Amino acid sequence: MTPPDAAPSLPPLREVIARHGLSASRALGQNFLFDAQLLARIARIPGDLADAEVLEVGPGPGGLTRALLAAGARVTAIEMDRRCLPALAELEAAFPGRLRVIEGDATRIAMPPLFDGAPHIVSNLPYNVGTPLLVGWLSAEWRPWWRSLTLMFQREVAERIVAPVGGDHYGRLAVLSQWRSTARIAMPVHRSAFTPPPKVMSAVVHLEPTDAPASVRLATLEQLTAAAFGQRRKMLRQSLKGVPGALEVLDAIGIDPTRRAETVSVAEFVALARVLDAR
Repeated sequence: MTPPDAAPSLPPLREVIARHGLSASRALGQNFLFDAQLLARIARIPGDLADAEVLEVGPGPGGLTRALLAAGARVTAIEMDRRCLPALAELEAAFPGRLRVIEGDATRIAMPPLFDGAPHIVSNLPYNVGTPLLVGWLSAEWRPWWRSLTLMFQREVAERIVAPVGGDHYGRLAVLSQWRSTARIAMPVHRSAFTPPPKVMSAVVHLEPTDAPASVRLATLEQLTAAAFGQRRKMLRQSLKGVPGALEVLDAIGIDPTRRAETVSVAEFVALARVLDAR
């Protein structure tokens, strides 16, 4: 195995992209990152990656892939854009035995069987599939098959993931992300760092799994948050009336039914789901 301190000298990523005639596809939600120092900082967020398994979704021409390999990771990259495969093949050759490229749609691939252990997932996610992929990873059997998530999102989505109760961005995604993991914004990324620059700012979010609260079903929590935040301007007694038993449980656990969803903490949603599941 090539140790991280003996990483091969590689041509500039811009040169690789020009040589292969690549350009970011809006249809695939692509925005390329070229700044090697920025990419190295992202690769350091999960911690020491020496000989660690890493899953990367949507590597494109391989900018972040380079940084992960240079950090010593063993990378499995899933890419559906066939145009990028020759550039990734060059990285496979440069890092023998350290990069495995799988062509396909990450939303349709069973990822856990690809790994013997629990990988870190580190990705500059295509914007059009980022949230569905995150929700799928958070919905996995707990403790999950992954060790941590380090993911690039539009800044607004990142803020929704880490939002505190009562904040403007607090909603279903915050509850789902925080009920059994810790979530933080690890670093902001200016739109000018991308080629082409997107219209919005971005941020890298880091999530680490915690123990799932006992006696709570994800399906129940999803039903509650869908109803509560689907009508977030209404009081709970209105927004939750379509969830069988929810209004009675509100009274039983001391949650004022005149409150609105954005004032209900993750712990309170979990408590509500637990009692509903026990009925």
